[in-house]
Amino acid sequence: MLLIKSYFITNPSSSQVILYGGIIVSLWLIEAVVLTSSWKDKWKHTLTNMFFIFTALPVQLFMTIFVLMICVWSLSHHWGLLYVLPYSNSIFVKYIIGFVLLDFCEYIYHVVMHKVKTLWNFHLIHHSDLDLDVSTTVREHPVETFVRMCFLIIWVFLLGASFGVLLLRQTIQTIANITSHTQFKLSPKVNDIVSLVFITPNLHHVHHHYELPYTDCNYGDVLSIWDRIFKTYYNDMPKSEITFGIDTHMDKQINSNFIKVLKIPFAKRSS
Repeated sequence: MLLIKSYFITNPSSSQVILYGGIIVSLWLIEAVVLTSSWKDKWKHTLTNMFFIFTALPVQLFMTIFVLMICVWSLSHHWGLLYVLPYSNSIFVKYIIGFVLLDFCEYIYHVVMHKVKTLWNFHLIHHSDLDLDVSTTVREHPVETFVRMCFLIIWVFLLGASFGVLLLRQTIQTIANITSHTQFKLSPKVNDIVSLVFITPNLHHVHHHYELPYTDCNYGDVLSIWDRIFKTYYNDMPKSEITFGIDTHMDKQINSNFIKVLKIPFAKRSS
């Protein structure tokens, strides 16, 4: 319990929320000034996505308690893969290897959300946004938030991830997720270089293209290596060829209504 208390004192949740909110607001304003022709339409679109914060954030904060409990247990019992690796006490193993393994686990989670039909019914809410921008980052069904945090608990238990590596992961993942959903794209030459290591907005835009096989590519969270290894990597598509959304749910009236979007996973479909 002392470790939990110490963690919250040195890394309060409010600082993470401020970081998250600050980056989103800054990029949203830049998008609005540079790329948006209608502030009214952008604000209306953003408002729909922002409602998801009020359903998903309480779930996230509640489940975080259990993540921290597993961290405490793993530390006290020296349980997890990171504790049995050579030089387990080194900073390299604790943080670098820990981060890489957590990123791989996030890749697995993302693939599972696409491949398991019941889970896909909730994950497609994120993909159903017809106007991808930085606000799409928070467009997550609360049931998916719960599932995502359950997976994180499993990953932390199996790896024995420390508070430090979780904080490192959360900070880098937050920045990566927000920037990958922006309307901005890197130039082809810059993208070719950066995407050798990281998932770029260019790559993630392809993932949000409305039809297969593009929806099933570029699953990576921070690192692009997993997509390259498992052959789910697809390079940049021209902006003119990308249509955001998901082909089974292209109704704008539904996708722009928060309540209707929440109900999509529970609607009966023929397929």
